[in-house]
Amino acid sequence: MSVISLEGMKFYAYHGVYKEEKIIGGEYLVDLFIETDISKAASGDDIFQTINYETLYTICEIEMGKSVDLIETLVSNIISKIKKQFKTIQFIRVKIKKLSPPLGGKIEFAAIEEEEAFTTKCGKCGKGMICYSDENCWCNDFKKIHPRTQMMLQEEFGSCLCAKCLDFYVG
Repeated sequence: MSVISLEGMKFYAYHGVYKEEKIIGGEYLVDLFIETDISKAASGDDIFQTINYETLYTICEIEMGKSVDLIETLVSNIISKIKKQFKTIQFIRVKIKKLSPPLGGKIEFAAIEEEEAFTTKCGKCGKGMICYSDENCWCNDFKKIHPRTQMMLQEEFGSCLCAKCLDFYVG
């Protein structure tokens, strides 16, 4: 397993609860850490087999450009968009620092950090797999499974199944 990181991404953005923050704006630093398997990318020297850090930066830039009240919302939105783009993330951590927040005194920054782990075991065979456990999960691509079969699988196994086990139920 490897870590892809982008640290110290700087943005000027217009986030905050107070009206002045949305008008004047402020400086933010974003750090991003993603654990994933890079072996296919490394052996094939193929950018399409890895998590492209230019795409990661673009996602952060777009989300930082959307004004919200809370940096908690920003962290959550960034993670959601990255999960939607990449299906091989085993772990993600995002930290956003709001520099010199308007708190009535001198303070270097306020920060929010969120992390999520996505490794689990297949509910049927027990093999390790990645599962996002939300609408971004890769297993949602298996739309060919009859809705009743999906319900039965959820009741019987209670979690996502790996591609091999799910493939057995595709009819």
